[in-house]
Amino acid sequence: MNTTGEKELIRKLADSRRAITEQLEKIIVGQKEIIDLILISMFSRGHCLIVGVPGLAKTKIVRTLAEILDLSFSRIQFTPDLMPSDITGTEVVEEDQVTGRRNFRFVPGPVFANIILADEINRTPPKTQAALLQAMQEYSVTAGNKTFELERPFFVLATQNPIEQEGTYNLPEAQLDRFFFNIKIDYPSADEEKQVVKLTTYGEEERPDKVLSAEEIVQLQDIVREIPVSDEVIDYTVRLSSASRPGVGDRFVDDHVSWGAGPRASQYLILGSKARAILRGSYNVSINDVRALARPVLRHRIIPNFNAEAEGVDSEKVIDHLLKSVN
Repeated sequence: MNTTGEKELIRKLADSRRAITEQLEKIIVGQKEIIDLILISMFSRGHCLIVGVPGLAKTKIVRTLAEILDLSFSRIQFTPDLMPSDITGTEVVEEDQVTGRRNFRFVPGPVFANIILADEINRTPPKTQAALLQAMQEYSVTAGNKTFELERPFFVLATQNPIEQEGTYNLPEAQLDRFFFNIKIDYPSADEEKQVVKLTTYGEEERPDKVLSAEEIVQLQDIVREIPVSDEVIDYTVRLSSASRPGVGDRFVDDHVSWGAGPRASQYLILGSKARAILRGSYNVSINDVRALARPVLRHRIIPNFNAEAEGVDSEKVIDHLLKSVN
């Protein structure tokens, strides 16, 4: 890319972020950091796991984002009796009224949309959770002997309630690793909660304007991939990820971590840092971009051991230690 082209692409992505955020703020109060992380993940072609108690606008953020981006949207409520075919679709038998012949016809499931909200994904057994794996990784669904391609962009946002654990199924590590970010949503401040009450109890809710089309989003995702990153930033990223693994010489990690982050964490840190930098109008990806994304990328990829649980050390504390110790 030439210099003029680079500046134009950076401006386009930065302008898109501002326009999307402006429209979201018509409906969503606060949660600016959460919105930024979701946009970074989307433009990096990643998927998000959002963890938060009920009533924090998780579903509303996703639905509003789909409306702003003029994308198709599906909400899948995960329950213990949900079957894989309820997500991917199924083949049905149709009989030709003229010839009497019977044929199979595939009926697409709710996964055939641009943005998927997988609500309370941990309430369904691992077999059904795994139905999303191929779609998230390969952008395709296999039914019978046929493979069906999913329309791009394809973006999965799954939610979990951290409070009610009865009747839930922990996501397998293979499934967790498919998520670009693990995003925690906290309670709003007192001022933000007042604004929420005012917006939702007076008159009709304002409708956001459409900002980007599916084709434009795919183009912007391609732009993010083209951004160069210095060897210094890549070296730091690999050191940060590898330092989370037991047996590399860090006593704190050896004592408290069962499994550390794999190579996918390094890949996602770099991709996310590219998107974070360019969404802020910068062409230079820095170590600060990597550090800013360390928690959402690593918190679900670091598995504390029994000793850590006994001492009250969770993955967040391990990440804090890594950010202090890795230079």
